[in-house]
Amino acid sequence: MTPRTPSPAAASRTRPVRLGPRSVAALALVSVVGAAGFTWPLFADPASQVGAHAQDAPWLFAGLLVLLVAVVAATISESGLGPKAVAMLGVLAATGAALRPIGAGTAGIEPMFFLMVLSGRVLGPGFGFVLGNVTMFASALLTGGVGPWLPFQMLAMGWFTLGAGLLPGYRLRGRGEAAMLAGYGFLAAFAYGTVMNLAGWPYMNALASGIAFDPHAGLAANLARFLAYCVATSLGWDLGRAAVTVVLTFFLGPAVLRALRRATRRAAFESPVAFEPS
Repeated sequence: MTPRTPSPAAASRTRPVRLGPRSVAALALVSVVGAAGFTWPLFADPASQVGAHAQDAPWLFAGLLVLLVAVVAATISESGLGPKAVAMLGVLAATGAALRPIGAGTAGIEPMFFLMVLSGRVLGPGFGFVLGNVTMFASALLTGGVGPWLPFQMLAMGWFTLGAGLLPGYRLRGRGEAAMLAGYGFLAAFAYGTVMNLAGWPYMNALASGIAFDPHAGLAANLARFLAYCVATSLGWDLGRAAVTVVLTFFLGPAVLRALRRATRRAAFESPVAFEPS
């Protein structure tokens, strides 16, 4: 007998967070500001005074992103992040944070990413965005990686996990779904590395290297410098991260997806939590 595949409507009922208009608007706002925070070096006017604040801008955007990410998380929580969902969020975030130190980022060995892809796929974009933020924050505390780059990492991981929740083909199962998620994980792992390069690139002194951000150069020149910067500093790590994500997703993905879906069905997120008197 062929197992019955749940309908999209049933899937929406098992997801812990439903994005409403307020949540979508908050996500759009933080995404626009975040995109500006990542890409401003490429589009800054060489004739403006932005170059004089090239070292300050990442700090300003980092502070702003902390506030905006907090607002988005609070808005999404108001959309229905109940106690059951909070419990699952804590378990998955703790697991992801524990996975991150494995390999300590050596050659891109970061198994946390594959768990974020699978969790976002099963639990949806709203939960995925919050999970990506919380996991990255918790892992930074665990590894001592707290700094001005952390808000950018939190936002980038939120996008990474949210995107997995927006993938089509809900009825897809088995190796086909694992292959789709592996492909997404491969591309998203490179995208994550690229946007994080943008966040750290302005810190380099333009006089120290020919691949550093030059506030007095135009878009074409800085884009060429940035591409050279990515190749010279992070291509190997990004490739390793993408390869590890693909291998783990393809080979462990079906089993982990089944476990996550079974957990969400048993959690019955929309059923109220009732405490019986003793």
